[in-house]
Order: sequence, then structure tokens, then C-alpha cells
Amino acid sequence: MAGEKTVLVVGGGISGITAAVEAAEAGCKVILVEKQPYLGGRVARMNKYFPKLCPPTCGLEINFKRIRKNPDITVYTLANVESVSGSSGAYTATIKINPRYVEDHAATSKCVDDCPADISNEFNYGMDKCKAVRLPYEMAFPMSLVADAEALRAVNGSELGAFMDSCESRGIRIDLHAQPETFKVDVSSVIWATGWVPYDATKLDKLGFGKFANVITNVMMERLANVGGPTAGHIVRPSDGKKVNNLAFVQCAGSRDENHLPYCSSICCLASLKQATYLRDYNPEAQAHIFYIDLRAYGRFEYFFDRVRNDEKILLTKGKIVNIFEDPVTKDVIVEGEDIMSGEKIRRAFDMVVLATGMQPTTSIDKIPTAGVEYDEFGFLVSDQGIHAAGVTKRPMDVGTCLQDATGAALKALQDTLGR
Repeated sequence: MAGEKTVLVVGGGISGITAAVEAAEAGCKVILVEKQPYLGGRVARMNKYFPKLCPPTCGLEINFKRIRKNPDITVYTLANVESVSGSSGAYTATIKINPRYVEDHAATSKCVDDCPADISNEFNYGMDKCKAVRLPYEMAFPMSLVADAEALRAVNGSELGAFMDSCESRGIRIDLHAQPETFKVDVSSVIWATGWVPYDATKLDKLGFGKFANVITNVMMERLANVGGPTAGHIVRPSDGKKVNNLAFVQCAGSRDENHLPYCSSICCLASLKQATYLRDYNPEAQAHIFYIDLRAYGRFEYFFDRVRNDEKILLTKGKIVNIFEDPVTKDVIVEGEDIMSGEKIRRAFDMVVLATGMQPTTSIDKIPTAGVEYDEFGFLVSDQGIHAAGVTKRPMDVGTCLQDATGAALKALQDTLGR
């Protein structure tokens, strides 16, 4: 699998998937490495794309089909690249694959309902629980169960033994002693597409995330509105399950702030406009109120902005929210700030608040394990000497732009395999 005309793609989100299939269909061998137990990245956890407001599963499934049909693509999930050495045209990478702890030969399409251990559901950003042996999500690729070994080891011995015997009778084998596998591959080029993480909203002391149940982030809102999410698509308050009738969006939560993320993540405004439509579709009587510094709908998305702001129940206020606290009796969330246009103070209660946190590149936290790679002051990858950035590893961008950028990265990788 390794050697001449082989491309290593690190990151199995929409950028990595696109780069992998484009490089493979252009004639390269591809090794696709993803740290999660499934492909799809952040896009797999979205409810809808803007501006068409269609679900992401259709676009992902088309690409999953392309991967399944192409023998030149090898996918490793639960895997990490531990080191990269060499230079453009001749790299050696060390890959570590962590065990799934479960082999499933009969029931890959569903979770093991009688699993005795529950864990926080990472796919839903911790807003609910899932079984320690589970399918990561309903459209997961690969369609294979994965187990949390630590949670299972904490189960009473006899109860765990009975559960494992029950699984064995259904063709599901759990092996809590499985070990990681490490191996080396030789590749001509590397595409780094590890994407982004939401900025840690607990660092925003005055905005209440982590203190008040009814303050959530924009990525959590995506799952809350999704039928596969923690509330089966019902937009309700985490504190008490009350239907949300009055929702505030606080833009630039930590962004454009020299103490947090100094840059604009570019898509947060459009994401909040999109999420306001989730509320309006779910509850036609509800009102969404977006507080913004500058409302940005770049390029071709201007018409989407116009369409949403014409809804009389979606209010837009140019103002900076500086403080959020909770009414201890009603659990309503109270926002305080200033209306820039009128100069008046803002103090208003809402059922729930969504913080539009920015996109922080994963490379600002987990550096590429090789020497000579360059990053900008925010942690975005700028090096282009054989290790090519794709998608949000390079800069903040929407899904459509990620597809274009990843295709460009695949072309650069192809040039490496041909010796430029």
C-alpha cells in the first residue's frame, strides 16, 4: 500500500475525505487516517448546511460510497500519526491504530441496548448519555461498533461477564485486552486536514457557559436541533425541557478578542442565521434575537442573509453582550450589554442563549509531529513544502470552500507524487 504515488491524508472530516477521494480518483494510492472511530468530522454532527438548509448526510454518504468503491483508499479510524520524517516526495510516517475493543459480525446497524455502562455522548457534545458499546452515530462510516474499555472495566465483574456472554451469542465479541498497533508507511506526500475545535467557552468568564445550564454553544445547537440529537430534534432548554420560545444568539463569543481568538472565524454569523431558522421552523411562535458586532455574510451568501432577516421574528441588534447570568427561580438567562446604534443599555431575559464560539485550528493545540512546519500566529498551517494544509487547517472557511480547498490540496499532492 505504501511507496511511490501514495498520499497520506491526516483527518477524516469533510476536507480530508474530499482530498482522499480526489487524489485516489486521479490515480494515487491513499491512506486516510482519522482519530475518531468514524469519518465525517464536524460536518457529521451538523444539522443542516447553509444556504440550502439541507442535511449533511447526503453529501457525506456520496463520498462514503466513493471510498467504498475505490480499492486505492485505505481508511484507518481511531488512528493517529505519531511522527513524519523525510521530505517532499519521500516521507515515512508512523501510524498508531487504537483498538475498537469490539468485533461485530451481526449487528453493526444498532447499539447494544443492554450494555450495563453509560458514558457521556461525545458525538452530542456531552448533552446526553450513550452506551459504552455503541455505533458512533446512525450513518457512521465504518458501520462498526466501538467500545469504551475504561467504562466497561468499571462494571461489576459478574454483570460484565454476563453482558459479554450475551454479546458473544449474538456474534459480537468484546476484547478488553486488545492492544494498539503501530506501523510505518512510506508516502510521497502528506495532506494535513485535522480541522478545528470550537473555542473553549468556559474561558469566557462573563458569558456563563459551564455555569448556567441554559447557555450553550453553536455546535451544541446543531445537535439540539437534529433528530439524532439528545432531544430528538426538540429545541428545549437543558435545565428543564421547556420548549424554547425566546432565544438569544451572542456573536463573536471569544472571537475578535485579543484575550481569546483575535480573528474572525467568518462563518459564525451565517451559522447563527441558519440556527435561527431551526427555531422558527420548530416553533413558529418563537422569536430569535441575534446580538452582533458586525454581521458578516460574505460573497454569495448575501442573499441568504437577506432571506433570514426578512423574518419579522428574527431580530438583529448591533451590540456587544458583556455579561450573562441566570434568574435562580425561573432559570431564564439574562443578557447585559449595549445597543451600539441607540447607545442604550441592553438587559433582557431569554429562555436560552447560544454562544457563537469561533473556529480554533486543531494545529494550534496538536502540532504536526515533524520538524520544519510553519504556522501563523494563530496556529493555522502555512507550510507548503510537501505537507499541504487542507480546509480549516489553513484558515476558517465554510463547507463549500473546504471542498474546493481540499481538491486543491489533492492536486498539490499529485504533483509531489510526480516529482513536480
